[in-house]
Parts: sequence; C-alpha cells; structure tokens
Amino acid sequence: MNVTIHIIDGPLSDEPKPLETMSAGAVVCFDGVVRPSEHNRPITGLEYETYDPMTENTLHQLAGRMRDEFGLIAITVEHSRGFVPNGERSFRLRIASAHRAEALRAMEQFIEQMKRDIPIWKRPRFVDAQA
Repeated sequence: MNVTIHIIDGPLSDEPKPLETMSAGAVVCFDGVVRPSEHNRPITGLEYETYDPMTENTLHQLAGRMRDEFGLIAITVEHSRGFVPNGERSFRLRIASAHRAEALRAMEQFIEQMKRDIPIWKRPRFVDAQA
C-alpha cells in the first residue's frame, strides 16, 4: 500500500497531494477546516504543534492498521503545523480502495484514532486575547 504523510507549515493548499489510484474503485477525501470559534469564543485560528518524527511514525503505523483492516490501496495524510487561520484547511485525508464502503469506514476510523492517539497539539488564538 502506498502511504504518504506530509506535515506542512501553515494552511494546506487547495490542491491535494497525489494519491495512487491505480485499481481503485473509490477515492474519498476529507478536509478539516478551522472553525471560527473554540469553546464558544471567537478565534483568529489555531496554532498546531507537532513532534515530526513521532507524528510521522505514528501516522504511518495507523495507516498500516487501516490497510490491514480495510484492504486499502493508498492513503495520503496532510496536516498543518504552526498557525492556521479560521476558514483554512489544517488536515486532509485521502483514501483509495477497491470499494466505497471500505474507504468510508476506514476514513471514519482513521480520523477518530488520529484525534485520540497522534501527537499533534492545537492551541486556539482567541480574538479577545492580548497580543
């Protein structure tokens, strides 16, 4: 299975990174966008912190588990580090598989496990905070 992990400074571009789709019957994509508020307070954006070697390694491990469980063809993960303004993309997951059902189930499970287990920390920048 083709796995690619990209940790990117700032917001993600509109154009996703390439994904191996040879023999795929389904390609699904999820873009995570920074909301305009956190804890019911307006924010200017989120500051993401990663420990790149550990983050990349654990993302690869998670992708391997998804491959084994769902029989996936390829996964591409993009995640921001640093500041991402609200309304901008900070996370993108693309999955290629032979069938739609496996791709959709894998996407949901990948995101849930990533949020729980991957060393990526976010800190909101509140509008009303002193600079």
